Amino acid sequence: MRRKREGRAIVLGGSMAGLFSARALSETFANVTVVDRDELTGPNELRRGLPQGHHLHGLLARGQQITEEYFPGITEQMRAAGAQTGDVADDVRWIINGKRLAKVDSGLIALTSSRPFLERHVRDRVLALPEVSFLERATVQSLVTTADRREVNGVVVRRADGTEETLHADLVVDATGRGSRTSVWLQEFGYEAVQEEKHKIGLGYTTRYYRVPDEAFEGNISINTVASAGVPRGAICQKIDGDRAIVTAYGILGDHPPTDPEGFIGFIKSLAAPDIHEVLTVSEPIDDPVAYKFPTNLRRHYQRMTDFPAGLLVIGDAVCSFNPSYAQGMTVSALGSLVLRRHLADTHRPDPLRYFEDLARDAVDGCWEMAVGADLSFPEVEGERTPEVQEAHAFIAQVQEAATRDAAVARAYSRVIGLVDSPAVLHDSPIEAAIAGAQR
Repeated sequence: MRRKREGRAIVLGGSMAGLFSARALSETFANVTVVDRDELTGPNELRRGLPQGHHLHGLLARGQQITEEYFPGITEQMRAAGAQTGDVADDVRWIINGKRLAKVDSGLIALTSSRPFLERHVRDRVLALPEVSFLERATVQSLVTTADRREVNGVVVRRADGTEETLHADLVVDATGRGSRTSVWLQEFGYEAVQEEKHKIGLGYTTRYYRVPDEAFEGNISINTVASAGVPRGAICQKIDGDRAIVTAYGILGDHPPTDPEGFIGFIKSLAAPDIHEVLTVSEPIDDPVAYKFPTNLRRHYQRMTDFPAGLLVIGDAVCSFNPSYAQGMTVSALGSLVLRRHLADTHRPDPLRYFEDLARDAVDGCWEMAVGADLSFPEVEGERTPEVQEAHAFIAQVQEAATRDAAVARAYSRVIGLVDSPAVLHDSPIEAAIAGAQR
């Protein structure tokens, strides 16, 4: 029997992490208020609070599954409105180390669209929930706590007209992203400093939109030329909504794609495979190239804290912000919302320390290790390469090579990078045998 909804929760931030959180909270609370400094419900335009929204974003396969679970029918709804769908390994052309991975039915859905399109469809479904409301164009000024700072029971917000208001709540969830102020507030309250871990990657990417003849994709919905140690440049050319294609090129440690049209095309031409460049030679650009920079991976280790106020939780990029070229961010936010949902099953005020432990184990740890490990495969990236890391690099290189020849390996690998299966499946006996056979 479902427990009666009661009480109020406040979500700080209306991006994907905030929307997934609001959906999870709506199963427990009678009132869920999403607070954001942007105007969220206007036209389908880029939000000021999402400067990277112009660039390519993707839900990995596990993220698509969670989104569909939360909002049944949304995948078909988006497809009917112009998004593209296909199989992750059969309708996406993966090119790694200059070689195409074997095409195979993975059983996983690839959904491609622009970020504003995706966010709008998820936001509309969240807004349709009777428990959820949005407070737009409002800036969070501070947390409201008890005198001893042991409990958080609301926030102070400043509206667009300059007036301030105190919003009381049983639970506050911080989904404000990389710029989250929770770690600062905690120290002001007398709590220990949150341990932060950073890895410099100096990623820069440039995006341009095109009209692409359908036949140029040769039946694919996306062409992914992945950066590798040999050629540390990559790009993705993807069909999206509005009968457009988006092309995002990227490079690390200052080797960034230029923003002049000729330089952008030259960068694309320098990739390890000619596929995307060949598509662009028969395509029409819609706009000028636009750049964005992502200097460091950042993780805040809330799970290592020994004390934390009740009534406050953190999720999404506010906890961990990954190299965006791996497209893990939105899916990790979705995974985090499942952890939140589970902890809300028994109480309106989950134990924050237990929540952060589970968030680390079930949503963050594996992806962080995959992202940082992949970054360290580039010799130019600073960081310790332990024997374990070097062994992992060697094994993944073998997996990738085998995936160009063996459909079973390609299927297993696609399910791992889609965050559907654990990397442990790559060590199953049949897969290891196929990998070994491909080395001969």
